Amino acid sequence: MAHELEIGANGEVAFASLREPAWHKLGTVFEDEVSTKDMLKLAHLDNWNVRLEELTFPEGYVSDKTNYFVCRTNPFDKTQNDVLGVVGERYHTMQNEDLFTFGDNLLDGGGRWETAGSIKGGRVVFGSLALDNDITLDPNGRADKIENYLLINTSHDGSISIMASITPVRVVCANTLNLALGGGIGSNRKVKQSFKIRHTQTAEGRVQVAREALGLAQTYLDEFSVMANAMIETDVTKAEFDKIVALAYPAPEKDSKGSFKKHNDKVDLINDIYVGQYNDTISGTAWGTLNALTERLDWYRTARGGNNESILAGASGLDPALNAEKNRLARIVATVLVGA
Repeated sequence: MAHELEIGANGEVAFASLREPAWHKLGTVFEDEVSTKDMLKLAHLDNWNVRLEELTFPEGYVSDKTNYFVCRTNPFDKTQNDVLGVVGERYHTMQNEDLFTFGDNLLDGGGRWETAGSIKGGRVVFGSLALDNDITLDPNGRADKIENYLLINTSHDGSISIMASITPVRVVCANTLNLALGGGIGSNRKVKQSFKIRHTQTAEGRVQVAREALGLAQTYLDEFSVMANAMIETDVTKAEFDKIVALAYPAPEKDSKGSFKKHNDKVDLINDIYVGQYNDTISGTAWGTLNALTERLDWYRTARGGNNESILAGASGLDPALNAEKNRLARIVATVLVGA
């Protein structure tokens, strides 16, 4: 199932047609249930032989520290070795097999590997687990379905730890809602949306890590359901919607390099999304307002140099800056509607 790309009048890329979670386009999708070992093999994440090789300097250059290349054997061409990064003396490599060693215990807890892969030339690896606890908002009315995932990712260049993120996805438009809850509409307590996973090679440790991850996921999803149901029940007038958009994206004070047109195009696009094919059933609500704003970030951005990987990574929840922007937008919606 492939995305079709549409280019809007403002030059922004729109991923149209049958949408699916963005990480489907970044990795291997598993139609059947697979073990963690099989997931790694099918996604070409096994036998990378991640290792350190000492960095040597040209003649005349010296350093008082020892630095290393992080290298791997290319999974598609075993004669090729890829440099993933440069690190210092304290860095320790880990194999993908070790990074995901707790995975089978997560599967025992009620999840299944749906997708796995690597981005940024192998520097970042990820796997998504579909969780068995979907949410349907307003089931007897708007019936807006949300599927929930636990997204695991880490790096081989020292840039990020092993991270887990609970990622609700609105099914009809595959819009990811990576939101830190607390203080918004219907939300009564702060709960973690992402957290670091400790690495352990002991069987007992792997079970404990899995239990903690699934426990945090369930706590988050319980609170997310409360928040989302409250938002879909909260009416939004056109004036309130316009105020939220204006607060999110204030008009420029002067026209510099076509800034007026760019701003107007952005506002027009948000309005079109708000009442468009994916949001027509929830427009007029706080839930529809938030999804119009976040959907633009996921599916209507320009790909630099024709490379869509960064857009898809952002829509997958793998871009901290984009996640922070979604949280900023959620706070604005709450501020206007409940004075939070």
